Amino acid sequence: MSVLDNKKISFIGGGNMAQALISGLISCGVKPELITVSAPSIETRQQFTAQQMNTVDATADPKAAVIDADVVILAVKPQVMKKVVSEFADALDNQLVISVAAGLSTDLLSDMLGGYRNIVRAMPNTPAMIQMGATGLYGTDDTTEAQKQLATVVMEASGLVMWVDNEEQMHAVTAVSGSAPAYVFYFIESMIDGAVALGLDQEQASALAMQTVLGAAKMAIGSDDSPGELRRKVMSPKGTTQAAIESMQSNEIGRQISEAMQACYDRSQALSEEMK
Repeated sequence: MSVLDNKKISFIGGGNMAQALISGLISCGVKPELITVSAPSIETRQQFTAQQMNTVDATADPKAAVIDADVVILAVKPQVMKKVVSEFADALDNQLVISVAAGLSTDLLSDMLGGYRNIVRAMPNTPAMIQMGATGLYGTDDTTEAQKQLATVVMEASGLVMWVDNEEQMHAVTAVSGSAPAYVFYFIESMIDGAVALGLDQEQASALAMQTVLGAAKMAIGSDDSPGELRRKVMSPKGTTQAAIESMQSNEIGRQISEAMQACYDRSQALSEEMK
């Protein structure tokens, strides 16, 4: 028996991340009729209605999505969060609240919710849209172990889940996974450009670069060796791979990646301050 059995899950917001999580939950066996979506867009509501899910007009009665829920997932933009939650905060009564809004601390969310504290903050990334996401989670001291287990299962429907010990570490999660798909896309983009410059056409370069990144990631996940050891195993002395790696090292690519992650971390902290 799953901890999700017969649990009612309500989404406040029906954008891309909500759609990704809902798709994952349904693929894990959650019945669509147990999922409620509150969204202001009639087109969005119609889309979910077609999938046999409950929909609620957020502009009219968002409380209807919250009252009977076991889990409430806040999937609206940080800038409108305060206004949206003010319309149903007084309906919260021991529900687990999971926020996927970037930059909003649990303390700030609690203030918006009138002091409510059963909150888990989540930092997912865009591969959640294909159930290959990586999500960092942090829960308040008021969140029970049962609720943390429930949050884990909900977010695992879209990929890997990792809990952090303190909320400050969520900035590091943003740097290493939340924003990082863009780093990988940039690397793939650069590989494709380099391959085209070397004489391949766009289609050939794209296919080879994307499959190589996919294969290398799967190989790293399934191997007992560290990425560093796997890299060394590919490198033959005075070979082609060594020449490429030495070029990257001489250009301090590793340092540049670290500095980019630090810039992401710093901006995440700044955004959290701006939200206060």
